[in-house]
Amino acid sequence: MRVLVVEDEKKTASFIRKALQAENFAVDVTHNGDDALALASTTPFDGIVLDIMLPGRDGLGVLKQLRARKNTTPVLLLSARGEVNERVEGLNAGADDYLPKPFALAELVARVRALTRRSGESKSTVLRVADLTLDTISHRAQRGGKEIELTAREYRLLEFLMRSAGRLCGRMMILEKVWDYHFDPGTNLVDVYVRRLREKIDADFEPKLLHTVRGSGYVMKETP
Repeated sequence: MRVLVVEDEKKTASFIRKALQAENFAVDVTHNGDDALALASTTPFDGIVLDIMLPGRDGLGVLKQLRARKNTTPVLLLSARGEVNERVEGLNAGADDYLPKPFALAELVARVRALTRRSGESKSTVLRVADLTLDTISHRAQRGGKEIELTAREYRLLEFLMRSAGRLCGRMMILEKVWDYHFDPGTNLVDVYVRRLREKIDADFEPKLLHTVRGSGYVMKETP
């Protein structure tokens, strides 16, 4: 499960991140509303922890924009104020849960787990691009009815690319989402794994699904 944490207090954001990672969540962090909106609009998250008080666009503004764009990712709102009218406004804007500050990290993790579990139950467990399918429960991949054997890392890469089908995925984005690297290791790690994956899902099939966008990254789609 991948969660976006939007919190301008960097120490608080770090605590939340570590608590969620300890429970095997993959976590992205940003500290302002504009970056949060951009990330949530381009990356498939299973849940968002969203502070209301943010520099620039505030949390309620981010939430309203996401819902206006038909983004249904579950959102847990955080606020230091906790007035009833603010909670009501947040829930009316489309929040799924609300947690006032200060809070216990164990409670936040439990609430995020509950939100992402409900989100996962409502999603299809089988991803599909053309005749390529990926079962996110059994981790089985098939193309044209033929079973495709994947390593754990190849599975994560394929799942990310299929969830992002039709969208350009840059190398740095792939490193962050698939390897949880927030730095460039200075290797061709992504290219090597994409080449391995392409050999498995494209080499013996038509049409080709995994395309290189020169100088930018990769995109999964039916047409070049």
